[in-house]
Amino acid sequence: MELLPFFEWAETSFLGYIGKNYGGVYATFGQSVHLMALAVLGGSVLIADLRLLNIILRDVPSEVVADQAHKWFRIALVVILSSGIFMAAAVAQRMYYNDFFWAKMSALLVGIIFVFAVKRPLLKGRHDEINPIVIKLVAVASILVWFSVAATGRWIGFSG
Repeated sequence: MELLPFFEWAETSFLGYIGKNYGGVYATFGQSVHLMALAVLGGSVLIADLRLLNIILRDVPSEVVADQAHKWFRIALVVILSSGIFMAAAVAQRMYYNDFFWAKMSALLVGIIFVFAVKRPLLKGRHDEINPIVIKLVAVASILVWFSVAATGRWIGFSG
């Protein structure tokens, strides 16, 4: 399936028009909100995973930390996806030809699948009933996946 027509359409859509012609809106909603949500998402990942690794918040049950962090993760993810779509629409054709954009989208998809198909279902129960090695492996994998999303996303700006 060829995606270029979709990207061409996105750039000429209302979102693309606003992003291209109103720099203040693009900078405020797109970039600023996106970066703040990235900080919240990254913080929620790190807090939960570092707790699972018994590095921080040892006096708080890991179930509590994981549940609370996941609530903030979901909120941040919705904001990131919304602001990311808005920002990408303004430069959609350039993103289409950017290898780092596709690397980030792939890493983001892997991260979302990992959280909702592996990490969250595993951690919904009592953590003391899960093999501690499995919990630590999931935490390390999570950190690596989300670092990959952040790193590839940062390289979009350097590559185009």
